[in-house]
Amino acid sequence: MSRTLELSPNAQINKSLLDKYMSLPMPDGKIQATYIWIDGTGENVRCKDRTLDFIPQSPSELPIWNYDGSSTYQADGSNSDVYLHPVTIYRDPFRRGNNILVLCETYRHDGTPTESNKRKSCLEVCKLAGDEHPWFGIEQEYTLLDVDGRPLGWPKNGFPGPQGPYYCGVGADKVYARDIVEAHYRACLYAGVKICGTNAEVMPAQWEYQVGPCEGIEIGDDLWISRYLLHRVSEEFGIVATLDPKPMQGDWNGAGAHTNVSTKTMREVGGIAEIEKAINKLSKHHDRHIRAYDPHGGKDNERRLTGKHETSSIHDFNAGVANRGCSIRIPRGVSDQGYGYFEDRRPSSNCDPYSVAEAILRTICLNE
Repeated sequence: MSRTLELSPNAQINKSLLDKYMSLPMPDGKIQATYIWIDGTGENVRCKDRTLDFIPQSPSELPIWNYDGSSTYQADGSNSDVYLHPVTIYRDPFRRGNNILVLCETYRHDGTPTESNKRKSCLEVCKLAGDEHPWFGIEQEYTLLDVDGRPLGWPKNGFPGPQGPYYCGVGADKVYARDIVEAHYRACLYAGVKICGTNAEVMPAQWEYQVGPCEGIEIGDDLWISRYLLHRVSEEFGIVATLDPKPMQGDWNGAGAHTNVSTKTMREVGGIAEIEKAINKLSKHHDRHIRAYDPHGGKDNERRLTGKHETSSIHDFNAGVANRGCSIRIPRGVSDQGYGYFEDRRPSSNCDPYSVAEAILRTICLNE
């Protein structure tokens, strides 16, 4: 076993012992459902399981459930019940069969959404912008750590060689834990997440996968489930996947959630004019977007958006063709063909995709 994993309890468990139990046949008509939700941090997920005696065809058939919100930073102990409202069903890649993953919104006892329930208002905005058929694609960057919080494969004392050979790298001296990446990719495909690619990133032990194109609210649902799957897969390997936007200080790249955006008119011939109009609108609301683009109102992005390491400064708004140092990038191919999409490079890796999508649609579609 790797010395980086020798302190990880999960890495030391003999996983093959579980197989004889998972191969036990399920009783007729019974399935297991994992309810998944976003906790009070706005960036971490929680889950718990229940048995169902039917196979649901839609989320509306599933029972509303509850949990102890005082243990998830969402309620006081004296009034701790928070309610789980199922909104989307995915196939369960861990248990397989008819078993399911259930993404849920969270509500207080009085029926109001919790602070971390950004989906409700995002869905309302998506419906208002529905005629525009907005498409999103998000590039989710993350970093793999050992249980001590050190990037996987990095020397315990010191640092790896400078950035350069790691991006899209191949070889044991350049990339670490591709097993997790492969397992996560396949799990997402099985579950029904619209994952469309993956690659090793600029900092060693840093990776990226892409979700999309998704229309409207689907981008938030799929990205949150993909994050759940990432954490669950990493858990089995005894490794931690962090979405921190700047896990290592110094001359190392941070982690973002670059968001690709288009509307129906942008995707049509001559759509570049519509893209330029959208960028002009975004330029007038930079501060509002920065506040929406990480769970701490911009504090996390302060560490990342420095104007270095392929980022723009958090204080400035700029746009350019094929420029990865800008707030908004128009891909070279889009500029050449005259239609397509633009990339907002400001969202942090730990952003809430519902907040990001809502902010973008309010600005470019609803003109708020």
